[in-house]
Amino acid sequence: MPRGRIPTFAQAEPVERPADPAVRRANLRRIVWLFRAYRARLGAVLALIVLSSALGAIPAFLIRDIFDHALPEGDLLQLDILVAAMVGIAVVTGALGVVQTLLSNQVGQRVMHDLRTAVYRHLQRLSLAFFTRTRTGEVQSRLANDIGGVQEVVTSTATSITSNVTTVIATVVAMFILDWRLTLFSLALLPLFVWMTRRVGAARRKVAAVRQESMADISSLVQESLSVSGILLGKTMGRTTELAERFEGESGRLADLEVRSRMTGRWMMSSIQMSFAVMPALVYLFAGHFAGAISLGTLVAFTTLQSRLFFPIGSLLGVSLDVQTSLALFDRVFEYLDMPVDIEYGKRTLERPRGRVAFDDVCFRYEDAAWTLKDVSFVVEPGTTTALVGETGSGKTTAGYLVARLYDVTRGRVAIDGVDVRDLSADALAAAVGVVSQETYLFHATVRENLRFAKPDATDSDIEDAARAAQIHDLIASLPDGYETVVGERGYRFSGGEKQRMAIARTVLRNPPILVLDEATSALDTRTERLVQDALERLSEGRTTIAIAHRLSTVRDADQIVVLDHGRVVEVGTHEELLAAGGHYASLVARDTEDVVVAGGDGAATLALDEP
Repeated sequence: MPRGRIPTFAQAEPVERPADPAVRRANLRRIVWLFRAYRARLGAVLALIVLSSALGAIPAFLIRDIFDHALPEGDLLQLDILVAAMVGIAVVTGALGVVQTLLSNQVGQRVMHDLRTAVYRHLQRLSLAFFTRTRTGEVQSRLANDIGGVQEVVTSTATSITSNVTTVIATVVAMFILDWRLTLFSLALLPLFVWMTRRVGAARRKVAAVRQESMADISSLVQESLSVSGILLGKTMGRTTELAERFEGESGRLADLEVRSRMTGRWMMSSIQMSFAVMPALVYLFAGHFAGAISLGTLVAFTTLQSRLFFPIGSLLGVSLDVQTSLALFDRVFEYLDMPVDIEYGKRTLERPRGRVAFDDVCFRYEDAAWTLKDVSFVVEPGTTTALVGETGSGKTTAGYLVARLYDVTRGRVAIDGVDVRDLSADALAAAVGVVSQETYLFHATVRENLRFAKPDATDSDIEDAARAAQIHDLIASLPDGYETVVGERGYRFSGGEKQRMAIARTVLRNPPILVLDEATSALDTRTERLVQDALERLSEGRTTIAIAHRLSTVRDADQIVVLDHGRVVEVGTHEELLAAGGHYASLVARDTEDVVVAGGDGAATLALDEP
């Protein structure tokens, strides 16, 4: 990469609807289905909208009677009755509007809740492979920006469209009742307005697609550069200025797109608004020259209805873009919901699992890549420790993750106590297998909450016992807030070794019969490593342990060592047996022994430790 250049973040896909009309129709049916559980409330909202629209058309006829009868005839009683009716209708429609808003927002928010929950639960069911190939910022953008983008349509725009449609229908009917000639004249330009609005909507949709793409890029940039890891990388590499400039550029691009979005078709929309503004004057002109004898009351009532018509028509003409954009966002959300769940759990459970793990001709690869594991077979007997060793990329970690079924085998099977892990329920598998991975993840919460995540019903005593087993209790107790200490974003208030021991304590708390320790002591110094190894050895008594490590010194006491090379098992045996065989393992041990190298020169020393 050229010097001084910031890596370009992957571009998010634009917000566009699927080209296949069948897919569009299917997604539209799914949107309707989201509201199915709230049919009763939706029916009440619709009834309130129709009633409000009908009541809203009545004052025009009351105005006609005021100007044609009550005022010319001096009938004050009739005038009082008509005015009181107008006030009463205004009060009733206002109250109905409040109830309608309450019900529509309740329905909308429940639908949003259902959609957010469905997406989150579906993402939880996807395998680890999906998250290794998808940007975190992209997932967050789907949950926040896309679902948030449809919220306005779900909570208010849908009811607004219904209200505007019923208002237009009720008003047009009332206008025809007053005078059909004036009505036809008033609506003559409507087809032209619809055509102009469709032109504007098509142009705005293109700008909206690029704008949503820019928002996703900014979301990813913020997620990646303002996380603790991103800040550390930026500061240590001296790239904070470049990152700030990149963000400034993306933000400026988004600002320009927002301006373009608002100005696209503005002249056309201004022409429509101007036409609405002058239409009453044209109605007066038409009534005077062509409509013959029209009473003053009818003319005033008609222009009152006409002014009531302009706002809902204008809203309906302009709402097309919002609806199309929201439908496109729904399509993106459904795209996540339609992602196939490549790991479907079974229903079997393990009664008092013994912890026997068997790999039977296991083959695995990531999508269409080369084989990561090929024809791997070995057995880990209950209560024993098996170490998986080999060069980097030999498939050790993948083999361990297959036991926990973070991935599914491509061929063959992994069995626990003779039961294929694919037949086990999620709860049964989680209870049977505990994993301590290379990358320790801690939530931005207290130490106690992080440990209790493994076992929500654990007592404080259980938590402290697990911490003692992982040799971390004394450190936690020495902190000013003890177990109530907030660990910080991703646990950055603690060292790598301290976080590793917390992860071990979390696994100890779960007390699974099978342990997968993936580089479990890789971040520890020699003294702490020995303490944790002692703790793990005590913990491993009576449990099946699969240890994955580059440090061969940590696995020499294993009951069995499985040596992997390019995804294949090349040797199996104890430390002494494999050394005596003089094969691949013996060469790894020889290299491990020579790995501590002190290179002198200009006062600098280099230590290369424990990486074969």
